[in-house]
Amino acid sequence: MCGIAGAMGPFDDLPGMVSAMTRRVAHRGPDGHGVWVDPGGALALGHRRLSIQDLSPTGAQPMMSAKGRFTVVYNGEIYNAPALRDELRPLGHMFRGTSDTEVLLAAVAQWGLVPALERFVGMFAIALWDRAERTLTLVRDRLGIKPLYWAAAGRRFVFGSELSTVRSAPFVSGAISHDAAAMLLRFACVPAPHTILEGVHKLQPGHLMVVRDGVPERPVAWWRVSDVFDRAEPWTGSEEEAIDAVDAAVRDAVSARLLSDVPLGGFLSGGVDSSTVAAMMAATAGRVRTFCIGSEDPLYDESKHAAAVAAHLGTDHETLVLTGADALALVPRLPQVYDEPFADSSQVPTTLLCAATRKHVTVCLSGDGGDEVFAGYNRYVEAPRLWRRASRVPAFARGLGARALEGVPIRTWDHVFRGLGGVLPRRVTSRPAGITVPKIAGVLGANDQASLYRFLTSGWVDPTSAVPGARDRATAWDLPPGPQDGASFVRRMQVADLSGYTQDDILTKVDRASMATALEVRVPLLDHRVIALAARFPLSLHHADGRGKYLLRRVLDRYVPRALVDRPKQGFGLPITEWLRTDLRAWAEDLLTPDALARDGLFDPAPIRAKWAEHLSGRRSWTPALWSVLMLQAWRA
Repeated sequence: MCGIAGAMGPFDDLPGMVSAMTRRVAHRGPDGHGVWVDPGGALALGHRRLSIQDLSPTGAQPMMSAKGRFTVVYNGEIYNAPALRDELRPLGHMFRGTSDTEVLLAAVAQWGLVPALERFVGMFAIALWDRAERTLTLVRDRLGIKPLYWAAAGRRFVFGSELSTVRSAPFVSGAISHDAAAMLLRFACVPAPHTILEGVHKLQPGHLMVVRDGVPERPVAWWRVSDVFDRAEPWTGSEEEAIDAVDAAVRDAVSARLLSDVPLGGFLSGGVDSSTVAAMMAATAGRVRTFCIGSEDPLYDESKHAAAVAAHLGTDHETLVLTGADALALVPRLPQVYDEPFADSSQVPTTLLCAATRKHVTVCLSGDGGDEVFAGYNRYVEAPRLWRRASRVPAFARGLGARALEGVPIRTWDHVFRGLGGVLPRRVTSRPAGITVPKIAGVLGANDQASLYRFLTSGWVDPTSAVPGARDRATAWDLPPGPQDGASFVRRMQVADLSGYTQDDILTKVDRASMATALEVRVPLLDHRVIALAARFPLSLHHADGRGKYLLRRVLDRYVPRALVDRPKQGFGLPITEWLRTDLRAWAEDLLTPDALARDGLFDPAPIRAKWAEHLSGRRSWTPALWSVLMLQAWRA
């Protein structure tokens, strides 16, 4: 795991510039650094090393292929490198050490870039120089687990692992993109290929881009989530055969990610996903180390559940206690940790967990991805039901109902719920009104499944109202078209989540939080082979008893008693809603003054101040919407 950077074109002191760029991501790779300059003088590649495999100098980057044609800097891991090495040796390839970087170069030399990528099982952001073709090719892994930014002007081109490396280029203006700011308010992150800065881009997951003479060509996809789902052959086996298949696939994905020459452990919250990964680790590697974060607030504390699972599995378990003071001290530092504005508030406990875990291990496995791959999110269960019932009401009546609900004060919401009993399922109308009424208003106001999904994934439903001049741009978060039945709706939500939310939010959160302290996090449930398997199953094998992740739960039953993990989904969060009214109020108020908001004309203060006033009064909870504004304001302060 590493940080990479590079530049191509007529720059003054190209090696010095790239060396400075790599220093900006030194936290990603504290174990070594290097800069390579093409003899022609028009390209420099830089690398910061976090030593995971082959700790010797033979694993250092930048690295040149055996015959000198290719030079690479790359961030990530190729988990099947040992098997590929065994395949390449009989073909005449020799290896000086045991690093996966050597395997990457040999595979590209033997099979070509795209065929080699298709063989790789791993996570990676790659910059590959081809001396024969005089081309630089940037590549990002299938799910976008590892980041890659770039910018270009004329015949000058720069790239790097984080925004700070690229924004340092002399031709990058630093102007904030209003469109991207609106995306941040809607999604709590800026979706690829966009960034918060004008003229700076992210390479999209599963894409590659060729650069010739400093001029980038149009990025092309070498892998797509939608293709996996579209081409998946329907499952024809029995339920038990499906459970066996998931068990084997997940075990193989976990086993592959245990390859490490440094201490390794696993995150364990006690939920289905992390417990499955921990169980597979224990079954494969014997006694392993697991880590959980505990909270002083019992509403956000899962540590006792994690400890029970750990005791059953026999792991060496550490509970890392999070205090409110720890969290509050971190909040002002989040812009530095995340580099680009990011506003999923679970970033706070994630960052603290990673920092505490790094004191014990260098590599950690995570359960991220289980909800998307195995259809576990509540919206996969609720959204089709809500739409089926709400769509029976004429559109004009739904619109009137939505507008009425938006103006209903908290004290009368319970009466509204009772009146909706015939339209909405009992499981929804029986929930606390302060949480669900705004969602119901959004359901009634949706014109179709696509607009319903967008509402469910939006912090600001109309972010352009707060960002003057912004356009509401299409992104990978948009629900793909398809049949309007419930099963198709769930499948399309999975594709949209894996293409957008998982990549731009979940994986970004974990990458920045972990790499801030040089901790490598691996995500076996997002192995592309596991995704391809799960895409084959019908909805009936994903959902049962009103809950998702049926197959994954059945697999976990083989390793952990159901009583230890069978509880409502808790999530990974903190009482940010109340803190904004108390401990964080002064910090937030400084960032949300009319003058601060109006600076540079980025925001219209009126709608933001209105939400802030409603939040402080307790009339509404606007935490996601306000947190996005606060993170952007703190970043540009």
